[in-house]
Amino acid sequence: MRPVSLGLVLAFACIAGSASAASFDCRKARTADEKAICAERALNDKDVRMDVLYGINKRTLAMGGRGALMDQQQQWLRDRHKCGSNRACLNRAYDGRLAELEKGLERIYSSGPF
Repeated sequence: MRPVSLGLVLAFACIAGSASAASFDCRKARTADEKAICAERALNDKDVRMDVLYGINKRTLAMGGRGALMDQQQQWLRDRHKCGSNRACLNRAYDGRLAELEKGLERIYSSGPF
């Protein structure tokens, strides 16, 4: 995989730095998966990273691709929810989703010089 561009790293750092926890408000976490993500820093960090990569992919896809990506994300969230508070399951879910979203970055990188 290509190294991440400086702009992407800075964008990720700004977003991750401004997020107090996860990609959602942990004060409103109600489900077991959300509570587990908020309770463990590594899962929290993966959630923030997933949210950033999802946002980048979503903004760079044409409408048809964007809709498909949004459908995939909703299915992934349903699958993640099935993990409940099982941290090993949540880690596997995030690792798989992050790998999928990183493939989208490859599409961006191949589109031109940055």
